[in-house]
Amino acid sequence: MSVAAAVSFGGAVVPAVAAPSASTVAATAVPAAAVGHSLLPLTELFAQRLLLADKVAAAKYGTDKPIDDPVREQAILDDVAARAVPLGLDPDAVTAVFRDQIEANKVVQRGLYARWDAHPEEIPTERPDLVTVIRPQLDRITTELLTALQQTAAVRAGRSCAPRLYAAAARSAYVHHLDLLHLQGLARAVPSVCGG
Repeated sequence: MSVAAAVSFGGAVVPAVAAPSASTVAATAVPAAAVGHSLLPLTELFAQRLLLADKVAAAKYGTDKPIDDPVREQAILDDVAARAVPLGLDPDAVTAVFRDQIEANKVVQRGLYARWDAHPEEIPTERPDLVTVIRPQLDRITTELLTALQQTAAVRAGRSCAPRLYAAAARSAYVHHLDLLHLQGLARAVPSVCGG
Protein backbone atom coordinates (compact mmCIF):
# COMPACT_ATOMS: atom_id res chain seq x y z
CA MET A 1 0.00 0.00 0.00
CA SER A 2 1.56 3.31 -1.03
CA VAL A 3 0.62 6.28 1.11
CA ALA A 4 0.15 9.48 -0.88
CA ALA A 5 -0.98 11.84 1.87
CA ALA A 6 -2.91 11.91 5.10
CA VAL A 7 -5.66 13.91 6.79
CA SER A 8 -6.51 14.00 10.49
CA PHE A 9 -10.03 13.04 11.61
CA GLY A 10 -10.34 14.04 15.25
CA GLY A 11 -6.78 13.06 16.00
CA ALA A 12 -6.81 9.87 13.90
CA VAL A 13 -4.66 10.16 10.80
CA VAL A 14 -6.25 8.72 7.68
CA PRO A 15 -3.93 7.99 4.74
CA ALA A 16 -4.84 8.59 1.12
CA VAL A 17 -3.89 5.29 -0.45
CA ALA A 18 -3.86 3.39 -3.69
CA ALA A 19 -7.01 1.46 -4.57
CA PRO A 20 -7.59 -1.44 -2.15
CA SER A 21 -7.53 -5.04 -3.24
CA ALA A 22 -10.76 -7.02 -3.49
CA SER A 23 -9.80 -9.02 -0.38
CA THR A 24 -9.23 -5.81 1.59
CA VAL A 25 -12.61 -4.42 0.54
CA ALA A 26 -14.27 -7.69 1.53
CA ALA A 27 -12.52 -7.59 4.90
CA THR A 28 -13.84 -4.08 5.57
CA ALA A 29 -17.47 -4.99 4.88
CA VAL A 30 -19.80 -4.24 7.76
CA PRO A 31 -22.06 -7.12 8.83
CA ALA A 32 -25.74 -6.28 8.31
CA ALA A 33 -26.44 -6.67 12.05
CA ALA A 34 -23.80 -4.03 12.87
CA VAL A 35 -25.06 -1.36 10.48
CA GLY A 36 -27.58 -0.03 13.02
CA HIS A 37 -24.70 0.55 15.45
CA SER A 38 -22.35 1.97 12.83
CA LEU A 39 -21.96 5.38 11.25
CA LEU A 40 -20.69 3.80 8.04
CA PRO A 41 -23.98 4.45 6.18
CA LEU A 42 -23.43 8.17 6.77
CA THR A 43 -19.77 8.29 5.82
CA GLU A 44 -20.44 6.21 2.71
CA LEU A 45 -23.01 8.80 1.60
CA PHE A 46 -20.64 11.64 2.48
CA ALA A 47 -17.98 10.03 0.26
CA GLN A 48 -20.46 9.53 -2.60
CA ARG A 49 -21.54 13.17 -2.34
CA LEU A 50 -17.91 14.32 -2.35
CA LEU A 51 -17.14 12.29 -5.45
CA LEU A 52 -20.05 14.04 -7.17
CA ALA A 53 -18.31 17.35 -6.43
CA ASP A 54 -15.99 16.52 -9.33
CA LYS A 55 -18.97 16.54 -11.70
CA VAL A 56 -20.36 19.71 -10.12
CA ALA A 57 -17.00 21.42 -10.63
CA ALA A 58 -16.81 20.17 -14.23
CA ALA A 59 -20.30 21.52 -14.89
CA LYS A 60 -19.48 24.97 -13.46
CA TYR A 61 -15.82 25.52 -14.35
CA GLY A 62 -15.37 28.19 -17.01
CA THR A 63 -19.00 29.32 -16.79
CA ASP A 64 -20.77 32.12 -14.92
CA LYS A 65 -22.08 29.60 -12.35
CA PRO A 66 -20.30 30.33 -9.05
CA ILE A 67 -19.13 27.71 -6.57
CA ASP A 68 -21.02 29.57 -3.83
CA ASP A 69 -24.75 29.72 -4.51
CA PRO A 70 -26.37 31.07 -1.32
CA VAL A 71 -29.93 30.95 -2.71
CA ARG A 72 -29.67 27.30 -3.77
CA GLU A 73 -27.84 26.37 -0.56
CA GLN A 74 -30.55 27.95 1.60
CA ALA A 75 -33.25 26.16 -0.39
CA ILE A 76 -31.52 22.83 0.34
CA LEU A 77 -31.17 23.65 4.04
CA ASP A 78 -34.81 24.74 4.31
CA ASP A 79 -35.90 21.54 2.55
CA VAL A 80 -33.95 19.18 4.80
CA ALA A 81 -35.08 21.04 7.93
CA ALA A 82 -38.70 20.57 6.89
CA ARG A 83 -38.14 16.90 6.03
CA ALA A 84 -36.40 16.27 9.37
CA VAL A 85 -39.49 16.88 11.49
CA PRO A 86 -41.60 13.92 10.25
CA LEU A 87 -38.54 11.69 10.73
CA GLY A 88 -38.31 12.69 14.38
CA LEU A 89 -35.02 14.53 13.82
CA ASP A 90 -33.96 17.90 15.19
CA PRO A 91 -34.17 20.32 12.22
CA ASP A 92 -31.25 22.40 13.52
CA ALA A 93 -29.00 19.35 13.86
CA VAL A 94 -29.97 18.12 10.38
CA THR A 95 -29.35 21.58 8.92
CA ALA A 96 -25.89 21.61 10.51
CA VAL A 97 -25.01 18.24 8.97
CA PHE A 98 -26.16 19.35 5.52
CA ARG A 99 -24.40 22.70 5.83
CA ASP A 100 -21.21 20.69 6.43
CA GLN A 101 -21.95 18.63 3.30
CA ILE A 102 -22.34 21.78 1.22
CA GLU A 103 -19.11 23.26 2.59
CA ALA A 104 -17.26 19.96 2.06
CA ASN A 105 -18.43 19.90 -1.55
CA LYS A 106 -17.10 23.43 -2.02
CA VAL A 107 -13.71 22.42 -0.58
CA VAL A 108 -13.43 19.86 -3.39
CA GLN A 109 -14.72 22.25 -6.06
CA ARG A 110 -12.26 24.98 -5.06
CA GLY A 111 -9.42 22.47 -5.03
CA LEU A 112 -10.32 21.24 -8.50
CA TYR A 113 -10.60 24.80 -9.84
CA ALA A 114 -7.10 25.53 -8.50
CA ARG A 115 -5.77 22.31 -10.04
CA TRP A 116 -7.35 23.07 -13.41
CA ASP A 117 -6.13 26.67 -13.36
CA ALA A 118 -2.59 25.40 -12.77
CA HIS A 119 -2.90 22.46 -15.19
CA PRO A 120 -5.31 23.32 -18.02
CA GLU A 121 -4.58 19.96 -19.65
CA GLU A 122 -6.50 18.33 -16.76
CA ILE A 123 -9.72 20.29 -17.35
CA PRO A 124 -12.52 17.78 -18.02
CA THR A 125 -13.53 17.53 -21.65
CA GLU A 126 -17.17 16.79 -20.76
CA ARG A 127 -19.49 19.20 -18.98
CA PRO A 128 -22.29 17.21 -17.27
CA ASP A 129 -25.63 18.99 -17.00
CA LEU A 130 -26.08 20.33 -13.48
CA VAL A 131 -29.89 20.22 -13.52
CA THR A 132 -30.69 16.98 -15.35
CA VAL A 133 -27.68 14.81 -14.50
CA ILE A 134 -26.07 15.92 -11.24
CA ARG A 135 -28.93 17.30 -9.12
CA PRO A 136 -31.02 14.11 -9.33
CA GLN A 137 -28.01 12.20 -7.94
CA LEU A 138 -27.56 14.80 -5.17
CA ASP A 139 -31.29 14.62 -4.40
CA ARG A 140 -31.09 10.82 -4.07
CA ILE A 141 -28.15 11.15 -1.67
CA THR A 142 -30.05 13.80 0.32
CA THR A 143 -32.98 11.43 0.82
CA GLU A 144 -30.66 8.56 1.77
CA LEU A 145 -28.75 10.82 4.17
CA LEU A 146 -31.96 11.81 5.96
CA THR A 147 -32.84 8.13 6.36
CA ALA A 148 -29.32 7.34 7.58
CA LEU A 149 -29.48 10.21 10.09
CA GLN A 150 -32.75 8.78 11.42
CA GLN A 151 -31.35 5.25 11.63
CA THR A 152 -28.16 6.38 13.39
CA ALA A 153 -29.77 8.84 15.82
CA ALA A 154 -29.01 6.77 18.92
CA VAL A 155 -25.38 6.20 17.92
CA ARG A 156 -24.88 9.86 17.05
CA ALA A 157 -26.22 10.93 20.45
CA GLY A 158 -24.01 8.45 22.35
CA ARG A 159 -20.63 9.00 23.94
CA SER A 160 -18.95 6.63 21.49
CA CYS A 161 -20.04 8.64 18.45
CA ALA A 162 -16.72 10.37 17.74
CA PRO A 163 -14.52 7.24 17.63
CA ARG A 164 -17.17 5.38 15.63
CA LEU A 165 -17.42 8.32 13.23
CA TYR A 166 -13.68 8.52 12.66
CA ALA A 167 -13.45 4.76 12.14
CA ALA A 168 -16.31 4.87 9.64
CA ALA A 169 -14.80 7.88 7.85
CA ALA A 170 -11.45 6.11 7.60
CA ARG A 171 -13.11 3.01 6.18
CA SER A 172 -15.12 5.00 3.63
CA ALA A 173 -12.03 6.97 2.63
CA TYR A 174 -10.10 3.76 2.09
CA VAL A 175 -12.82 1.88 0.22
CA HIS A 176 -13.44 4.83 -2.10
CA HIS A 177 -9.64 5.44 -2.30
CA LEU A 178 -10.10 9.17 -1.76
CA ASP A 179 -7.19 11.40 -2.68
CA LEU A 180 -5.93 14.20 -0.43
CA LEU A 181 -8.42 16.75 -1.76
CA HIS A 182 -11.40 14.46 -1.17
CA LEU A 183 -10.04 13.49 2.26
CA GLN A 184 -9.99 17.19 3.13
CA GLY A 185 -13.58 17.37 1.96
CA LEU A 186 -14.49 14.35 4.09
CA ALA A 187 -12.86 15.93 7.14
CA ARG A 188 -15.02 19.02 6.51
CA ALA A 189 -18.16 16.86 6.12
CA VAL A 190 -18.16 15.25 9.57
CA PRO A 191 -18.05 17.91 12.36
CA SER A 192 -21.81 18.09 13.00
CA VAL A 193 -22.59 14.37 12.98
CA CYS A 194 -22.18 13.64 16.68
CA GLY A 195 -24.47 14.98 19.35
CA GLY A 196 -27.46 15.49 17.07
